[in-house]
Amino acid sequence: MSDLPAGVLFDMDGTLFDSEKLWDVGLEELAHHLGGELSQAARTTMIGAPLAMSMEILHADLGRPDLDIATSGAWLEDYMRELFRTALVWRPGARELLAEVRSAGIPAALVTATRRNLVEVALDTLGRENFDAIVCGDEVEHSKPHPEPYLRAASLLGLDAGDCVAIEDSVNGTASAEAAGCPVLVVPSEAPVPAGARRVQRESLVGVGLSELAAVLAAVG
Repeated sequence: MSDLPAGVLFDMDGTLFDSEKLWDVGLEELAHHLGGELSQAARTTMIGAPLAMSMEILHADLGRPDLDIATSGAWLEDYMRELFRTALVWRPGARELLAEVRSAGIPAALVTATRRNLVEVALDTLGRENFDAIVCGDEVEHSKPHPEPYLRAASLLGLDAGDCVAIEDSVNGTASAEAAGCPVLVVPSEAPVPAGARRVQRESLVGVGLSELAAVLAAVG
């Protein structure tokens, strides 16, 4: 086997969990609550984006830029909390890959644009013990697609981002990891992600293990 990554940096929504569909429900309900309909184009732009950016996109899509971002965000998070408690579903192969990484003793971080209060609910399913570091969207000055979340995660693990493999599903998340210098295993969920020099694409995480992560690291090294 080629050299293994020094660490593995996991996105959450759409990567470990098939939760973008839950966000679809929440965002559609919020749009209705605000008296409008969310367009598919706006929803696609939100994938992997932080909450404040998503609310800006939603308000613009509804023709209501006057609406308060914090108020809309709080409504959505309240709605999503129950869905995260009761309806989170692992993406195929994700739980098995996470278990293999942990069994091998490879440091792992969770790097998500979702805010800490919802991540805490998700960790009841993910398992807090599975992550040596957690970086949430409201714990960085610049969330995805900025490189700060992945740079911070690697730093918390005491590693160089270029020695870690990031696993992402979205355009915003992939851009964040790539800008931080990570080789990226891209497993798109709700929208396609363009090819790139530091990206290896897979249709799913089924069958992906340590040898595949080592291959990602070697392919872009």
